[in-house]
Parts: sequence; C-alpha cells; structure tokens
Amino acid sequence: MMEVRRSASRGHANHGWLDSYHSFSFNQYYDPARMAFSVLRVINEDIVAPTRGFGMHPHQNMEIITYMLGGELAHQDSLGNGSTIRAGDVQRMTAGSGIVHAEMNQSITEAAHLLQIWLTPSKDGLEPSYEDKRIDPHRKLNQWCLIASHDAREDSLLIHQDVNLWATYLHAGHSLDYQAPKGRSAYVQLARGRLRVNGEWLEQGDAIVLETSIDLSLNAETDAEVLLFDLPKA
Repeated sequence: MMEVRRSASRGHANHGWLDSYHSFSFNQYYDPARMAFSVLRVINEDIVAPTRGFGMHPHQNMEIITYMLGGELAHQDSLGNGSTIRAGDVQRMTAGSGIVHAEMNQSITEAAHLLQIWLTPSKDGLEPSYEDKRIDPHRKLNQWCLIASHDAREDSLLIHQDVNLWATYLHAGHSLDYQAPKGRSAYVQLARGRLRVNGEWLEQGDAIVLETSIDLSLNAETDAEVLLFDLPKA
C-alpha cells in the first residue's frame, strides 16, 4: 500500500528567523498518527534567516543528518568540530551518549534551506561523532546516489542504523526506477520540483510512505530532487 502525505498536512511553525515544516511530531506540533515511521523520527524542512540560527543545545541517542538544499550553515560542537556546509553537502552527527552543538547561518543576505533528519540509532550510548561530505552533483544526476548507510559503502556517510538513504536530482522529462528490497519499508520525500511516482503526482514537500516496500517508477515533470529512505520493516 502506498500512502501519499501532502506537504500541506505537515506541521508548520514560523518563528520569524526560522520557518519550519514538520513531517513528524516535533516541538509544539503533535500528531499521534505521525510520531515516527520505522526508525525515521524527524524530517524538518527548515529555512533559516540570514545571520540567525540555533544556539548551543544538547542531543542524545539520535543519528542526525542535515541535507543542504540552499545557502550555508556553520556547525560547532562540544567535540571541537567546526565546519560550514553548503548546498549539496550532507552532514551526520551521532549524538550518542551526549553532544552539544550550534548551527548558524552566517550569510548576511541568503537564507539557509535544509532538511534536518533524525533516525533512532541501533543502540543507545554510542560514542558521539561527526562527519560531513560534499556530494558531487553528477553522482546524483538522473541516478540514485547513496548518501548515508550503516556500512559507509560507496563513500556514503556512516549512520548507526540499518538504513540506506538515497538521493537523486532528476532533470525534467527524465525517469528513474527503484527496485525495492524484500522485507523492508520505504519513505520517499520530494525536496523540490514536481514528479510522478507510480502514477501519483507529488509536489514539493509531499512524501510517500510504504510499509511494505514496492518497486517505484519516478517521472519528473520539472527538475526534481528526491530522497528515498530504505528502512527496517515498520
């Protein structure tokens, strides 16, 4: 069964400096039917105003992935890491036994646009760690690119959970299939653009939930950027 979740059904909070859409219950947005899916706990689409950001704050026992769509975001954490990620970059932080970090948009003119993703780890109390990668746009162009996995294969980020996170950037008019592994679930997030998935139209921010993963056929009407989560059975 393929369930479509429309962008307009997401939670929404506009704090002035932060405009955020929540695919799952988060902060003041609560929906008991959308607490999580498999090990996927959070997908927030965030737009952070210039010169603003998140001050130092703690996390524990969560795998946190930041997927940059536009602008830039500076990161600092209690492990001593400091970096700036930009459109096309992906960042992974294992909060584990505890980490404190800050994320700031240091641009004075351009908003930062990102997806913040949280996954529950395979076990609690992991040693905190951090990494980021620049993903060559050609690796995603009209094909699937593995950007995060449990074994860091294909130069993907390492995540401490049995998840494969794929991304693609489809040019208008292009098609791409995904052969679903058996005994798994899947979640498809359209980050931008417009496309058809197995005949169902999706607009930016829409998602597809698949408790039993099925083969997918994607057809882009406009240029479209898609994330696909191959997950343990929900």
